[in-house]
Amino acid sequence: MKIGITCYPTYGGSGVVATELGIELAARGHEVHFISYAMPIRLTEHHERIYFHEVEVTAYPLFDHPPYTLALATKMIEVAQTQSLDLLHVHYAIPHSVSALLARMMAAPKKLPFITTLHGTDITVVGNDRSYLPITRFSIEQSDGVTSISEYLRKQTYYEFEIKRDIEVIPNFVNCDLYKRSEDRSARKKWAKNDEPILMHLSNFRPVKRVTDVVEIFAKVREKIPAKLVMMGDGPDRGAAEYIVRKKNLSKDVFFMGKQDKVQEKLGLGDLFLLPSEIESFGLAALEAMASEMPVIATDVGGLPEVVKHGVDGYLIPVRDVEAGAKYALEILTRPDRGREMGKLARVNAKARYCSNDVIPLYEAYYKKVLAQ
Repeated sequence: MKIGITCYPTYGGSGVVATELGIELAARGHEVHFISYAMPIRLTEHHERIYFHEVEVTAYPLFDHPPYTLALATKMIEVAQTQSLDLLHVHYAIPHSVSALLARMMAAPKKLPFITTLHGTDITVVGNDRSYLPITRFSIEQSDGVTSISEYLRKQTYYEFEIKRDIEVIPNFVNCDLYKRSEDRSARKKWAKNDEPILMHLSNFRPVKRVTDVVEIFAKVREKIPAKLVMMGDGPDRGAAEYIVRKKNLSKDVFFMGKQDKVQEKLGLGDLFLLPSEIESFGLAALEAMASEMPVIATDVGGLPEVVKHGVDGYLIPVRDVEAGAKYALEILTRPDRGREMGKLARVNAKARYCSNDVIPLYEAYYKKVLAQ
């Protein structure tokens, strides 16, 4: 198949999933065309059968903001016609499904079906700003196929939009051959010279990720045992997190790595992953950590309970409950095996449900289903 994929190319779950999906599809013989305003952040290497088409938005004095939705629709139809695309797959409803709808209308009478994958914020934004509801509901209802990344998000979409159409749950996934525990244990010494436990966090550092809680949890752990914290990512709350680190005199123990390529190489060196988010529709970072044999401490919200099993491959805590996070972290890290058995079980559970080898065929089958309609 020839598939056009549109996503936000920035450092966030929806863009990561869309990019990894394109890479996996290309590896399986499909031709993938990314259509966005910038190269997706994880598309760092040349891949056969993957192409990138930049959406150029012209600034014009009449507009306060460039009309990206219209420019995207124009690029979609252009790529569809010149590359003979079979379908469009857009990630994130606002505004990508609207652009895809316009492109499909422009393609008529030729068929250009499009699938919308819901990732979370595109639904919760509507919950906070009802002005987006009519156009988002319409574009979802007009999609030739709709998927969500978790059962939680599927139910939330039905609740927020009161729509009747079917939504297929196809979960996020991880390449289990890439995400695994690192065999080069000497690489840990760049952070933990004396082989202290390494706690990790990976996100876009938006307020919803509560990176300050990550630091607070670590600070309480550090009061009891030697440990290190590796923070991967960047965003608006990085400054607040760095302030707490300085205030608590933890600068020698906390490493802010910024945005990282090939995060699997870093995750494979950790002992425990922290994800105390205010909300997560799935929790892709948690899954990547689990595949890397790290137990996860996450909040008991959204789709996270579908990924992390409390007391089995990690622990779930209430939002903002730093005390509970620290308690479970110490419970894991002070075990004789430093949580290795729990980490191994985390990988077993990740492989059982979320490996790309099992999830990508679900997308392929869904594509075929939509094309056959």
